[in-house]
Amino acid sequence: AAAEEFDIPRTYRHWEELVADPSIDAVLIGTWPYLHCPITLAALESGKHVLTEARMAMNANEAHRMLEASRKHPELVCQIVPSPFGLRAHRVVGQLLRSGFLGELREVVVLGTSDALADHDVPLEWRQVGGLSGLNMLTMGIVYETLSRWVPDVVRVTAQGHAFVPDRLDPNTGVRSRVGTPDSLQIFTVHEGGARGLYHFSGVTRFGPGTQIHLYGSKGTLKYEMLPHDRLMGAQRGEDALREIPVPQEHEMQWRVEEEFIDAIRGKGRVELTDFESGVRYMEFTEAVARSISSGKPISLPLELGEVSEGA
Repeated sequence: AAAEEFDIPRTYRHWEELVADPSIDAVLIGTWPYLHCPITLAALESGKHVLTEARMAMNANEAHRMLEASRKHPELVCQIVPSPFGLRAHRVVGQLLRSGFLGELREVVVLGTSDALADHDVPLEWRQVGGLSGLNMLTMGIVYETLSRWVPDVVRVTAQGHAFVPDRLDPNTGVRSRVGTPDSLQIFTVHEGGARGLYHFSGVTRFGPGTQIHLYGSKGTLKYEMLPHDRLMGAQRGEDALREIPVPQEHEMQWRVEEEFIDAIRGKGRVELTDFESGVRYMEFTEAVARSISSGKPISLPLELGEVSEGA
């Protein structure tokens, strides 16, 4: 249907036919996460560059398999569609952190709330089906990816999750089915260097704070309100209140993912956001959260490779 609408001359009945076509140089994987790993592995084996939609994979095991395959083909470009949150002020945040604006990072607060799932009559969607989305939950992965660009890695995770609406109408079957992911999620973290993190993700929060990242340090604070605004706030010791920090136009990052991917293939640049190594880190975080919810215990990161395989 898409090919007909946009007058695309060549189509395939199955993704395997596309991957096997020797005239194709690069593959963009726009499927749900359950196909990201198998298509990536097949595309790399066929000598094709890969750009895959986020989240990277179903779990950490698949993410590691994708990373290992990419390392066997260093001549091929591998990229994940990055989180769009925080793009506009990404460079300014980085400059402030490198300049010591915060001092010693002490606390991290991450918020990702909406009321998209608050009503019982909202139908089941693919993100709530474990067989399609894997261990990914709410907006946790996409916001954590943004956070991980700015702060040290997480070394310990403790989490709890709950589905306030445990079953929803599946539009494909017409039957109410049990949801496979939480609609409310709380996480505590310890980061390298000792900073502590507090995270709240929810799809059932009415009039919530939206999507925000707060970084609290010994000398100052940065507060990035990404939704519903795209506004960076900050202040240092001695100031009276948070102030908006301007983002000069020449420092704003724009969405140029597809252009960046093609430039990297042509040798005109490199992938800045997001490579497979970054994807593995956020998928390990995702799996650690899932394991902590299941076990009720803290989970250490990075995961041991044996642990990754067992948890897949």
